[in-house]
Amino acid sequence: MATALACLAFSVAPVTATTYCMVKEYYGSTFFDDWTFYNYYDNLNNGDVVYVSAQYATAYQLAYVDTSTDHAIIKVDNTSTVVDDNKRNSVRITSNDSFRVGSLWIADIYHTPYGCSVWPAWWSQAASWPQGGEIDTFEGINTNTQNQMSLHTETGCTAVSQHQTSTLVTSTNCSYASNEDQGCIVTDPSTNSYGAGFASSGGGAFVTEMASTGINIWFFSRSEIPSSLSNNDNTIDTSTFGTPVANWPSTGCNITEFFQPQNLIFDITLCGADGATWKDTCSGICYNNWVVGSGTDYDNAYFEVASVRVFSTEGTNTVVSIK
Repeated sequence: MATALACLAFSVAPVTATTYCMVKEYYGSTFFDDWTFYNYYDNLNNGDVVYVSAQYATAYQLAYVDTSTDHAIIKVDNTSTVVDDNKRNSVRITSNDSFRVGSLWIADIYHTPYGCSVWPAWWSQAASWPQGGEIDTFEGINTNTQNQMSLHTETGCTAVSQHQTSTLVTSTNCSYASNEDQGCIVTDPSTNSYGAGFASSGGGAFVTEMASTGINIWFFSRSEIPSSLSNNDNTIDTSTFGTPVANWPSTGCNITEFFQPQNLIFDITLCGADGATWKDTCSGICYNNWVVGSGTDYDNAYFEVASVRVFSTEGTNTVVSIK
């Protein structure tokens, strides 16, 4: 928190919507120190996994820091043989701190999970969902090649007059009560934003801005990451990022009304509620043909995360810490 105090102490410029100062960093050997492991079966998305405890994840190398790179690894069990009527072990972690409107977070990721039956996400959620909203920065399924971004809120939030580079808009009603909680979805046209394409290009950086004027998501492939991000600057200005790939302006969704402090989440489930898209990308029966049996099909079902860095609007501190 020393960084946050320094930013507050030396901030003399007027507060703007696009200038942010770092207040929290998850990195290196202490990456997992400030997260809570779900430690229960997937009763949220009906996935065929058990989300293990921190102790189990550490012991069986499902969540650990690679000492050769200082990168955090979050993965599905790819070594065990699962018998019928059992689930495969995986990981879901939630940040202990949450972050108010006026926050921005950056995930520098080298590899994201992919493959048949695999459903990963890097996202955020308020404590009393659907009250307080949800932001899905990264989400994919099976062997798809493009990242899907979305908001999920209470009724009354819609995507209107979006200023973004993507033209792939699936839905504009963000309400969880509409369209079976589809949310308001934007798909990244880049095939480097998910799956094998993401991995082969060295991954990239996802930037999520939750401002009173709107919610924005940028994705930069490894070779396109701006210097302010690659240099790990303590202060950044989003006006240098260009137009976001996804934008939900406050004109159709009052951000301060529909979004409360967000906890950050990494998870990887298998099959689950998103199995509706199964036949579009994979064959067979999701659980029977993939989850059951050898784990070698899950060699690519892992996150490799260099860092997660959280920023507050300059002159403020938007961190909500657990008491």
